[in-house]
Amino acid sequence: MKDCAPLILAAIPFGIIYGALGQSTELTAWAVVAMSVFVFAGSSQFIAVGLLAGGAAWPVIVLTTFFVNFRHLLYSANLLPHVKPYSQAIRAPMAFLLTDESFAVASNYLTDHGKQANFHWYYFGAALFMYINWQVCTLVGLFIGQSIPDMANWGLDMAMVVAFIGIVVPCLHDRATLACALTAGVLSLITYDWPHKTGLLFSAIVAILVAMYLEAKKDGTQPDEQSDADFSEGASE
Repeated sequence: MKDCAPLILAAIPFGIIYGALGQSTELTAWAVVAMSVFVFAGSSQFIAVGLLAGGAAWPVIVLTTFFVNFRHLLYSANLLPHVKPYSQAIRAPMAFLLTDESFAVASNYLTDHGKQANFHWYYFGAALFMYINWQVCTLVGLFIGQSIPDMANWGLDMAMVVAFIGIVVPCLHDRATLACALTAGVLSLITYDWPHKTGLLFSAIVAILVAMYLEAKKDGTQPDEQSDADFSEGASE
């Protein structure tokens, strides 16, 4: 839990402002809470309630959140070699709990420790901590938002920026990751006005390609390949 504590702290105001903003839209309190419980995708929830508040049509909301959440496909692809030996009963809840924060914590753990048979227990510990924190913050935002007018306009959404900075910086281990972050940052600014947040997807893909190119240029570096058999004992738990 200590590995994800800094990200938890950064996510607290983000979750509170989501709850406060949610109760100011046409959504009921139950709908706001249900979105946190069953969707559990902070930035997409934030965008969805923001679009609702602006009177956006449902197709626009669905399409926008789809593109925003598309990054989770990249996260899943990155973690696949590490979770492939596990059963579907383990992988399904791991997929549900996959967020920017849980991916960052898991990625740093795997970088430091390599492949581990019991990696899923570490992942669940961190991800569930984040999940519970998000539910509590949503409820706090709902109750506080009803008592304090215009709380959604206090600028607490800057917490999202702080949270993502906290996610990215610990991952900058070498030249490839630094180039990836800089490329994504610059391109996301250039493509900011692209419709339906497609600029985010484009920036992410280009940044990944840049990182892959730099990784391929490393002399004498080969992926650490281990047999799936090393995981059979831990994966069966």
